Amino acid sequence: MRILLTNDDGIRAPGIVALYDALTSSVAPFSKPLGSVVYPIAPLTVQSATGHGLTVHTPLMVTEERVTERMQGIAVDGRPADCVKLAVSNLWPEKFGAHSTPDLVVSGMNSGANVGINVIYSGTVAAALEAAFLGIPSIAVSLHMGGKKPDYELAARHGRRAIEAVIERGLPERHACLSINIPITEEGAPATQTGRYPIKVCPMNTHGLNDKYEKRTSPGGTVYYWAAGGGLDFRNTDEGSDVQEIFMRCITVTPLRYDLTKKSVLDGWRQRLKGKVSGA
Repeated sequence: MRILLTNDDGIRAPGIVALYDALTSSVAPFSKPLGSVVYPIAPLTVQSATGHGLTVHTPLMVTEERVTERMQGIAVDGRPADCVKLAVSNLWPEKFGAHSTPDLVVSGMNSGANVGINVIYSGTVAAALEAAFLGIPSIAVSLHMGGKKPDYELAARHGRRAIEAVIERGLPERHACLSINIPITEEGAPATQTGRYPIKVCPMNTHGLNDKYEKRTSPGGTVYYWAAGGGLDFRNTDEGSDVQEIFMRCITVTPLRYDLTKKSVLDGWRQRLKGKVSGA
C-alpha cells in the first residue's frame, strides 16, 4: 500500500512528523510499516482553518524538504487542497510513474480536534475530501489539544492503530473520506492516556460555535476585532456526536462526504418550480 501524507499545519509541524514515524515504524508495538511507501507532500507554511481554498492566481512553488533524518518530502507553497491536487496530477506520477496514484491519502496529524462544524473550516479535512473527490480513499487524523504539551508520538501511535482498524477489512471505497480524532494525549499523562482508547463511529455535531471577538483599538485609532473564542465551545452538544465522544476520551471516526446536495428536498423544489421560466 502506498500512502500520500499531507496536512494543513505545514510540512515541518510536529504532528505530521510523528504520524510519518508511526506509519513507517517497524518497532514495537508495530511489526512492520503500514505502507510500502509513505510520501509527504504538504504545505510549506501553516494553513490552519483555510478550508477548501485553492491557489489560482499565483504559482505553486515546490521544494524538496528534509524534515528529519527519516522524513523527506515535498513542500508546496499553497493550501492543503492544492497539495493533493498537485500531488495526484503531477508530483506523484513524476516520482512513481505515469498514471500512478496513491492507494490512500492520510491528512494530519492536525494540532487540534476537527469535530463538529470545525470540519467545514479545516484544511486537514479539506485535503482528505479533495482526495476522495479525486477517487482516492482518504483519512483525516486530528488531535484534541489540552492545556499541556501534547505527546505527539503517543498520539500518532493511537492514530496508526485507528487507521489499522479502519482498513483491516480492506481500504474504504474510492470516494470515501473518514475523519479520525484522537483524544488529549499529553506529556507526563496518567496511564489512562497510554492504553487503548475505545473507537466510536459517530456523526458530527452540527451546532454552531459560541463565537467571541475582543474589540481593540490600534495605536492609530482604528478599531479591530481579535478572535477570542474557544475552538470547541459549541452552543450545544448532541448525545453520541463526535464532540461528546472526544470529551469522553474516545477515538472518533466520522464518515464524511463532499456532495452537499440536500437530496431529501429535491422533489419538493422540483414541484415548487415546475414550469417556471426566467427571462431577463
